[in-house]
Amino acid sequence: MDVLTLSRLQFAITSMFHFIFVPLTLGLSVLVAMMETRYVLTGNEMYKRMTKFWGKLFLINFALGVVTGITLEFQFGMNWAEYSRYVGDIFGAPLAIEATVAFFMESVFIGVWAFGWDKVGKRFHAVSIWLVALATNLSGLWILLANGWMQHPVGYVLRNGRAEMVDFMALITNPFGLLKFGHQIVSGYTVAGFFVMGVSAYHLLKARNREFFKASFGMAAVFALIASIMVGVIGDFHAADVAKTQPAKFAAMEAVWNSCSNAPMHLIAFPDEKNECNLVTALPVPGLLSFLAFHDTNAQIRGITSFPKDERPPVLPVFLSFRLMVGLGTLFILLSAAALFLSKNGLLEKYPLFLKLLVLCIPLPYIANQLGWLVSEVGRQPWIVYGIMKTSDAVSKSLDISQVIGSLLGFTLLYGLLGFVDIYLLTKFARKGPEESHVGATNAFRN
Repeated sequence: MDVLTLSRLQFAITSMFHFIFVPLTLGLSVLVAMMETRYVLTGNEMYKRMTKFWGKLFLINFALGVVTGITLEFQFGMNWAEYSRYVGDIFGAPLAIEATVAFFMESVFIGVWAFGWDKVGKRFHAVSIWLVALATNLSGLWILLANGWMQHPVGYVLRNGRAEMVDFMALITNPFGLLKFGHQIVSGYTVAGFFVMGVSAYHLLKARNREFFKASFGMAAVFALIASIMVGVIGDFHAADVAKTQPAKFAAMEAVWNSCSNAPMHLIAFPDEKNECNLVTALPVPGLLSFLAFHDTNAQIRGITSFPKDERPPVLPVFLSFRLMVGLGTLFILLSAAALFLSKNGLLEKYPLFLKLLVLCIPLPYIANQLGWLVSEVGRQPWIVYGIMKTSDAVSKSLDISQVIGSLLGFTLLYGLLGFVDIYLLTKFARKGPEESHVGATNAFRN
């Protein structure tokens, strides 16, 4: 392996590991805020206990997510210095705003919320967790706007051997970035919804705190159903935008080798990159792919073979990741709809197999999120900034292979340890269940 390959592998490992924590933080912050709002409005102590129990899990996930995210920005200077030099004027702006505004607000108010139980008023305490949720989602907005610019660069000029920003408003209104943000946010909400339903299902199977976990399950089922439907709706708009701005990626997503009008969608297919064709195609729906991409059944879809070979993304991993992501998204809609129906009709405990299924399904939304990022980032290759800079030109020139191997091993060991700690703590406190006494959310860490 060379420096480029190892640097790509290192960034893939660290970013994908960091993204284990991000979706749950996005969604659980909102769910916890909703629970505390119910407590403030109703005075029902059960919702206070819910807030504290799920808040403990949120704090664990948030803390480890912050630690794993710090190393990502350092790699832009260590491994990707040429990229930072070439586009730092643009890429650095949204990241700076994220750190100085969103993360600052998030850090301040999470301290108020975690340590402010019975020290500040109930309403202000509830406002603080809403501000944490807002800041968490705003943080995602700025990061995804930066990534959206890499996917579809706008508002810049090439000058003095680098890309320079000339229109900041174009960056923050970039449709690609906004659609990416919307798609990711509701994907995170889906993760949180299934996480809460899965943990609640575990306790209902054990017949522990039945009313508590029925209420938690019911809130999460509504949350998960709305979120999973929105994932599909926004994802459809996002895929159509990809067809316009990144036609090579879209062709790889659907394994379209030759350009054609009235392009069918094959419900079953398997690509063969070596021979530039599909080994298997079955169940075609005429014109559907053209319609989904351009809302016109006669629109032309560019095939993979219409692009130079050195500008084509790897087809097989992009195609399989996209198909699996869509399949899982459909499954989430069906499962959350069934969960809401059973919850609303008081039938959950009559279907223990369904509860067991939801426990087993906790990892699936995480996997779907990772698959989405594989489609996004692998599908963009060979470009690090689409159409402007190739990944091979972005790597630091001063690195040697031993340095990258050392940092790769170090990050892998560190992240492996953090992953073990996260799974251990989440499992421990999730299985333990809510505290019976009225203690602050942070007191649980003293046990």
